[in-house]
Amino acid sequence: MATASLFAALVRGSRPRSLRVSNLRASPIAFPGSPSRSFSSVLPKSDGLSVEEEPADPEDDLRSRVFRLRLPKRSATAALDRWVGEGRTVSASELRQIAKDLRRSQRYKHALEISEWMKTHREAELSDRDYAMRIDLMTKVFGVNAAEDFFQGLPSSAKSCEACTALLHSYAAAKLTEKAEKLFERIKESSLSSSALAYNEMMTLYISVGQLDKIFPIVEELKRRKVTPDLFTYNLWISSYAAILDISVVRNILDEMAREPNSDKHWITYMRLADIYLTAGRLVDSDFSLAETDKKISQQQWITYDFLIILHASLGNSQMLNEIWKSMRSTSQKMTSRNYICIISSYLMLEQLKEAGEVIDEWRKSKAEEFDISDCDRLFEALKKAGLVDTANKFRELMLQKDCGLTSSSCC
Repeated sequence: MATASLFAALVRGSRPRSLRVSNLRASPIAFPGSPSRSFSSVLPKSDGLSVEEEPADPEDDLRSRVFRLRLPKRSATAALDRWVGEGRTVSASELRQIAKDLRRSQRYKHALEISEWMKTHREAELSDRDYAMRIDLMTKVFGVNAAEDFFQGLPSSAKSCEACTALLHSYAAAKLTEKAEKLFERIKESSLSSSALAYNEMMTLYISVGQLDKIFPIVEELKRRKVTPDLFTYNLWISSYAAILDISVVRNILDEMAREPNSDKHWITYMRLADIYLTAGRLVDSDFSLAETDKKISQQQWITYDFLIILHASLGNSQMLNEIWKSMRSTSQKMTSRNYICIISSYLMLEQLKEAGEVIDEWRKSKAEEFDISDCDRLFEALKKAGLVDTANKFRELMLQKDCGLTSSSCC
């Protein structure tokens, strides 16, 4: 299921390849495994020529040195050894931040070398989160089997919530359903996790492999154990029902969100955007049926990405919003007015009028879907219905700038 594959990747926050395709400390869980071992043997060895030589920088620091190692074959380990050999010091917190920045820049091999250096020189200072990052980096550089071996080799005291969830994430990304389910059961049996992270990973996995019928039992289990759902939990839950066009259930979930005592401004934004989308995208019309869904299943699966856009818009994550929209446009999938309405309304909520205008231009030029001003009229009305009068007026002004005035009777 191609669209579900991208959804699974993006909801975890990673950069998508193509459509072909918690921060809680807890008691450790005991898993059988071999003694802990270092992965220094599989990381590229450093040599005297591994570090790029550059003129001295008056503002030289370790982070700059590591980031100047642009090619993966360059050794971050050698850069660290050289730094310390010059009599300089480096703290564990500084190393964590450098590794985090490298990971964000997709410099996984260098980030893993930083993690390995920390294990060798700062093992006493390692936290549960350090082990979790190590597992994630092992997966990205060497694959899930290497990450699994590393996890099994950890002492039981290090097999914490973060480490287990990181391995679960690796299993889910690789669509190893059976392994993920077994690990998930062990996590629950040990009462290791009282956060929604592990549940979210399983929901993401089931969406990616098309087993939407398994989403509701996960939600029921979460509620039974009194685990507090987060915004990602609700988005995954809603997306699973939106994919089969069970809009009445989507509405019920939104109502439940509204009653959630832990809701915040992001939840409110999400509910507003979802309501705008359901109304302006005509998903509330009675002429949609499950029989029709069966005939157009690829288009209905496409709806899940609209809710992913809504999620990141509610979180103010414009970068991920851009990533998702770019990925959707790069496919041969036919874009509909519903998709355009979703991304336009999300950009409007983030007050990114320039980007919203670019989407409008693209929509009008699109050969796949004839531009219909009535769709924009519905969006204008939905924005006002949601209490976003200023946003609605900005949208109207934007349409006028595009020489495409709205025809809604409320436009005056």
